Amino acid sequence: MRPSASGLAASDGEDGADSTPLLRGAPRAGAAPVCCSARYKLAFLSFFGFFVLYALRVNLSVALVEMVDSNTTAANNRTSKECAEHPSLLKVPHNQTGKRYAWDAETQGWILGAFFYGYIITQIPGGYFASKMGGKLLLGYGILGTALFTLLTPIAADLGAVPLIVLRALEGLGEGVTFPAMHAMWSSWAPPLERSKLLSISYAGAQLGTVISLPLSGIICYYMNWTYVFYFFGILGIFWFILWIWRVSDTPETHKTISSHEKDYITSSLKSQLSSQKSVPWIPILKSLPLWAIVVAHFSYNWTFYTLLTLLPTYMKEILRFNVQENGFLSALPYFGCWLCMILSGQTADSLRAKWKFSTVCVRKSFTLAGMIGPAVFLVAAGFIGCDYSLAVAFLTISTTLGGLCSSGFSINHLDIAPSYAGILLGITNTFATIPGMVGPVIAKSLTPNDTISEWQTVFYIAAAINVFGAIFFTLFSKGDVQTWAVSDYHGHRN
Repeated sequence: MRPSASGLAASDGEDGADSTPLLRGAPRAGAAPVCCSARYKLAFLSFFGFFVLYALRVNLSVALVEMVDSNTTAANNRTSKECAEHPSLLKVPHNQTGKRYAWDAETQGWILGAFFYGYIITQIPGGYFASKMGGKLLLGYGILGTALFTLLTPIAADLGAVPLIVLRALEGLGEGVTFPAMHAMWSSWAPPLERSKLLSISYAGAQLGTVISLPLSGIICYYMNWTYVFYFFGILGIFWFILWIWRVSDTPETHKTISSHEKDYITSSLKSQLSSQKSVPWIPILKSLPLWAIVVAHFSYNWTFYTLLTLLPTYMKEILRFNVQENGFLSALPYFGCWLCMILSGQTADSLRAKWKFSTVCVRKSFTLAGMIGPAVFLVAAGFIGCDYSLAVAFLTISTTLGGLCSSGFSINHLDIAPSYAGILLGITNTFATIPGMVGPVIAKSLTPNDTISEWQTVFYIAAAINVFGAIFFTLFSKGDVQTWAVSDYHGHRN
């Protein structure tokens, strides 16, 4: 049935009064139980998938330290002398059987950055193909391909820096489809009042993957050698792929073991929000201000996230002067906080919407503000505590932890404004949000030629300012309800 003009206007959110997260009049079945449900099984399997995904992404950051010839490192040693060296508690001999390569700092930068050059290419195509063919195979083969390329890393390194750079770019191509594909799947699986919970569980795997892979990679390098880092995580990725293909379906309708009650609950709650159009309304999408609000917020958030993800180990080593093993654990600590915050914020956000009747847009704006301005404050503070190791770790941990609130803010707003095109929208926003991963660390490196505390203060200032700008822009222009161009019978005009 065609919705009325007033219904369309309300769904567009022009009046800003989305007093309920659901479109009015949508027929709904009673909520299906959480325990043993197909939708939560999907959430936990995707959690494991994103755990593997980020483990495959960040393990090179740790392994590269062991791959580079120590003589090359010594020739370019810029370790700051402002802080006293932190004493090591480890007495076990360091295994050094892995091959070493004479790669200078510039070459190492290309190796670490190559991933993003592949990653940015497949964002929008990934969202488009996921909307047409479903996200299951796209996500599954994206992670499988990354895992297989990871297994080939030692061979590529042996062949030289250029083959390794190409391999990392290919890994980026594989990972680029994953987030848009997952968003596309959730557009069919996540009831509106459970979106925050389900998506926060799903994507929190990325944070836990960082938490575990950073120190685990350091331990493997220390006691074995760096090649086993890539073998271990590559095999883990293949194991996940088998589980994914076996247990997951693109939609509730095609799932073999879902209960009829749960299927009715999911499909009825989404019935009025999904589009039956075969063509993608590209022009209305690109003209949508709420989409650009997400783009700006996503870009701003990722500037800080990628800068810290890439350079936090460097900051720990060069400024605070922790050894490699302590560095691995302490570099992972902020992402443990972020993981925990994502899980709790998802529960809180949906509770505010379902039980306390907060509007969707109010929840999204509030969580985005807290998740971007809070980190900015503690990031700046981290630059002013000098060599106080405890406070430095505490402030950086709090900063990254608070960023986890954004998982229930702008991160899932794509599903609020256009469920049918959520994968495409995420592809668009993540394309822009990948740029900070390519240029942010490069700019940070250029601003810290001597690795002094004052130079790092500038890096933190810039990241904080960008974060605050993104939070304000999103607060001013975001919406919380389905836009007219995303409604089933919308074709760019009204009859």
